[in-house]
Amino acid sequence: MAVIEIEHLAKSYRVYQKREGLLASIQGLFRREYREVQAVRDISLSVEKGEFVAFLGPNGAGKTTTLKLLSGVIYPSSGTAQVMGHIPWKREIAYRRRFALVMGQKNQLWWDLPALESFRLHQQIYRIDPADFQATLDELTELLDIGKLLRQPVRELSLGERMKMELTAALLHSPEVLFLDEPTIGLDVVAQHRIQQFLKQYQERRQITVLLTSHYMKDVAALCKRVVIITEGEIKYDGSLSGIVDQFSGQKLVTLQLADGQPTSEFARYGTVVSIEPPKVKLRVERVQVAKTLAAILARHAVEDVVVEDPPLEEVIAALFSQIKAESAEQRVSV
Repeated sequence: MAVIEIEHLAKSYRVYQKREGLLASIQGLFRREYREVQAVRDISLSVEKGEFVAFLGPNGAGKTTTLKLLSGVIYPSSGTAQVMGHIPWKREIAYRRRFALVMGQKNQLWWDLPALESFRLHQQIYRIDPADFQATLDELTELLDIGKLLRQPVRELSLGERMKMELTAALLHSPEVLFLDEPTIGLDVVAQHRIQQFLKQYQERRQITVLLTSHYMKDVAALCKRVVIITEGEIKYDGSLSGIVDQFSGQKLVTLQLADGQPTSEFARYGTVVSIEPPKVKLRVERVQVAKTLAAILARHAVEDVVVEDPPLEEVIAALFSQIKAESAEQRVSV
């Protein structure tokens, strides 16, 4: 049974167009010009219980707006959505007790107080049974290794430590659905990895449903099997992570470990040279030509080792965004 059901969801805004100059500003007091911005347009999506879904797209694609709609923070212009049988923008107390929203660029903890004080406040807001509260806090404290930080003022914590506290606060009432908006933004590699490991362990342990937006593809690769790509407010892809590479990348990376003394200057004939660091050569080769190209190389050169791999996910996603943007521009011109 689907936990999240979205049908033809749309959200648009009227944006005031302010013109430059004093005269234009005065005229704007009496006659204002607006343009309509469609942040989300005709999205339909279904997410099953226990899924960990990545929601990807370039800046301004509509990802955060969609999460705000599903959280009931804003109202849609049209369409419907249900999360665990609730219509989010009705803001029913029963619904608010069953989900959590974590935004990497917004804080929900009191800045000058220890995080534990904010946790106690959450306990009262959500009316969590003291025994359940302590058991959940102990579990999260162990998973995130934050025992020594609970009584330290939030303002004194590092960015990674604060994010651990934000996640703890969001999960104290044991939500069934978790919306994550850029949870690792600004974190260093070590902090990113620790957050990823925690989210993976916690989701597997509790089997909660998670919808994640992130610009870090390592988050996606580490946590999500299903990916939904949204650009210009519309869903362009919904499928497996591996399917993105298969569908949108027509090339492979071929790394050759050459035997001593082998020349490296003529490898451009086999594909696009990515790098030459003797005795290694890395080439970009069309996917359908990999077998033929390797046969030609092995027939002419002494090769000690060969590695064939897909391009980095970040590269494939960036190329996909560029392709979709170009197609949309062409469609607008033709219309």
